[in-house]
Amino acid sequence: MVAVTIYGIKNCDTMKKARAWLEGHGVTYAFHDYKVQGIARDQLATWAKAVGWEVLLNRAGTTFRKLPDEDQDGLTEAKAITLMLAQPSMIKRPVLDIGGRLLVGFKPELYTAAFKG
Repeated sequence: MVAVTIYGIKNCDTMKKARAWLEGHGVTYAFHDYKVQGIARDQLATWAKAVGWEVLLNRAGTTFRKLPDEDQDGLTEAKAITLMLAQPSMIKRPVLDIGGRLLVGFKPELYTAAFKG
């Protein structure tokens, strides 16, 4: 059986939907709350290489939009990772790790496809 870990923040509405989907489909998973448990730079760098830092960085969220212009401008992978480490709520949620395969965000159809067979 493949190890499944969902990363995010406990009280996020999207996280609640994703966790409900997993539970409703009988998927056993570990939950990693990066507001409580933190997230390692190496982990974010690995994710950024796998899916792209642009996918991981939640630019639509309040936390990002409240940043000063100098923090929002001239984003690079290194700068984005530093911002996400400083404020994990800037990481798009959830990040679902299915045995090393990553899904970022929650779309029921993508979850269904990922767990078929």
